Amino acid sequence: MGKKTKKLSFWMRRKSHIPVLAIGTLVVLLLFFNEEASIQLNMEYQDRINELKSEIKLNEDSAAYYRARREAIEHGTSDLEHLAREQFHMQKPSEDVFLIKE
Repeated sequence: MGKKTKKLSFWMRRKSHIPVLAIGTLVVLLLFFNEEASIQLNMEYQDRINELKSEIKLNEDSAAYYRARREAIEHGTSDLEHLAREQFHMQKPSEDVFLIKE
């Protein structure tokens, strides 16, 4: 081995952490500033996903309520009559109706 090769080899062994730091710095910069894979965008996407999951849960609950109400209307005549009277502002002769305006 030549003298220059030995010096280069010795320098590389002493400074071997520099390429590792450079590559690490590059990876961190890419994570923060890359438009398609930035940490900020991933956090925003995760927040949006959580919002949509809560909205789905709310809609599933209301869908279950309306599904149960539809089943009650289809199979019970008293519920159907009650709903029709509410919708069309009708009343039985023996009952009083009170309209509350806000």
